[in-house]
Amino acid sequence: MVSQTIDVLKNELPLEQELVVLPEDAVTGLVLVDIINGFCTVGAGNLAPREPNRQISRTISESVRLARLFCDKKLPVMAFLDSHHPDKPEDPYPPHCIQGTDESNLVPALQWIQNETNVTIRRKDCYDGYLGSMEADGSNVFADWVKNNHIEAILVVGVCTDICVLDFVCSTLSVRNRGFLAPLKDVIVYSRACATFDVPLHIATNTKGALPHPQELMHHIGLYMAKERGAKIANEVLFGAFK
Repeated sequence: MVSQTIDVLKNELPLEQELVVLPEDAVTGLVLVDIINGFCTVGAGNLAPREPNRQISRTISESVRLARLFCDKKLPVMAFLDSHHPDKPEDPYPPHCIQGTDESNLVPALQWIQNETNVTIRRKDCYDGYLGSMEADGSNVFADWVKNNHIEAILVVGVCTDICVLDFVCSTLSVRNRGFLAPLKDVIVYSRACATFDVPLHIATNTKGALPHPQELMHHIGLYMAKERGAKIANEVLFGAFK
């Protein structure tokens, strides 16, 4: 039933993806969204997968590959890590990624980036990395990162496609459109390095407070809505000379 629904959805809301070639003569920044234990490591917490998941595993491997490419080229990388105060719940979700716990840390395959000089780590206490970058004085760590590194495009990957990734992309595009993120021009979401969680209908029906969240369906919707807001959706990313 779910697969049939997904087929209908993809026919009604077709998602055109593209090969994106990142120019060597302009600065592209890599944004890693919540690729942390609490969302990606089996059994790590309330919102972690209960068993190995192909979509999440692919997201991790593709993100590691891209992070190595960007670090080898000394291009700017920003990693958002969901990190919540224990007394500030994020409804409607159960407690997750509490500050100081391993849930809020990068997955093991990405922990090496913490020692790279071109990487900025930002712990956030909300879905949206842009809002989560706000400081008490009104400054914004992400906006400063874009401006200080003269970033013209960002490549966004991570978890969850339809929640934290989408919220960050929408806010970033809105701020860019208002002229507050120069020189940023393009926001690119790489679909093969994004993932969301899976709560089938029969599980949600028997779990108090849970909502159905079919993984493939919500992943498609998240990507579609990002494109609808103005992001480029890539199914392949390469570095190459500007043409």
